[in-house]
Amino acid sequence: MTAVAQKPDAVHIVQALRQTLREAMQQDDRIVVMGEDVGRNGGVFRVTDGLLDTFGPQRVIDMPLAESAIIGAAIGMAGYGLKPIAEIQFFGFLLPAFEQVVTEVARMSVRSGGSMHLSMVIRAPYGGHVNSPELHSEAWESFFVHTPGLKVVAPATPNAARGLLLAAIEDPDPVLFLEPIRLYRTIKEPLTQQDPLPLGQARLVRPGNDMTLFCWSGTVPVAEQAAEQLEQESISVEVVDLQSLSPLDEEAILSSVRKTGRAMIVEEDVKMLGVGAEVAALLAERGILFLQAPVLRVAAPDVPYPAGPLESFYLPSVERVVHAARESMSF
Repeated sequence: MTAVAQKPDAVHIVQALRQTLREAMQQDDRIVVMGEDVGRNGGVFRVTDGLLDTFGPQRVIDMPLAESAIIGAAIGMAGYGLKPIAEIQFFGFLLPAFEQVVTEVARMSVRSGGSMHLSMVIRAPYGGHVNSPELHSEAWESFFVHTPGLKVVAPATPNAARGLLLAAIEDPDPVLFLEPIRLYRTIKEPLTQQDPLPLGQARLVRPGNDMTLFCWSGTVPVAEQAAEQLEQESISVEVVDLQSLSPLDEEAILSSVRKTGRAMIVEEDVKMLGVGAEVAALLAERGILFLQAPVLRVAAPDVPYPAGPLESFYLPSVERVVHAARESMSF
């Protein structure tokens, strides 16, 4: 009797990240996981749960409540040939180490004339819709996308999280890896991605003909739901998950808008000088002849992040995206 191959179990993003970290650490003893509560407690979202028991306290290191110490130690480790994966408990907490990331992590290769590369990953839970306190939900990716020498990725699915994390670990230079808090345990799929996904490559979520919605991380399901609603109005919407914010997949952006003629960017960061502004500028410079309507952005307003109960008024919603899409189609 021929054995029937079993389909892999569906996993959520947390499980995909944990499995990827475990396998990578088994294959490369240079990899060190470090951060606040990553060992005994398994991380605030339990991504590193169980790694301490397997690899011990020399490779799974509970660090003090000091982000500058976490990044500083990771810089030293990477400089000596280790491959640190530093977890920042929440993305907003990275600000105390901002100077180190910008002036040391991102510049070391250039500063050393190419003789020293910092192969390190900075992981950080990121984004809103979870009613967290201040500094727990900020989406400030544009701060770091604006930093040459630092790659920035923001996956939205378990398979993307696995493939991009594998690529980030393999990369000879530093990568900021943003993990969507709201999607940690809300999306499940069989983990079929076995190889690294190229950094700088966007993902086609759904094809369409009338307009393109560009999104990433927590805004991907918002864009998908908006596209489904617009389909009922006979508006065919293409959804493209940028997932790599630096470098951007410029050709995927231009190719999609060449087909659809309309573009909208949906992002949780504030509107001014965000990634959406860069996409809009790219389309103005290289895709202006493809456009049938102005490029629109649905983003957070240019105000400090509000308290949890006001998140729904602050962050992009399906209703706001649908309204903007109708405006674009009527142009």
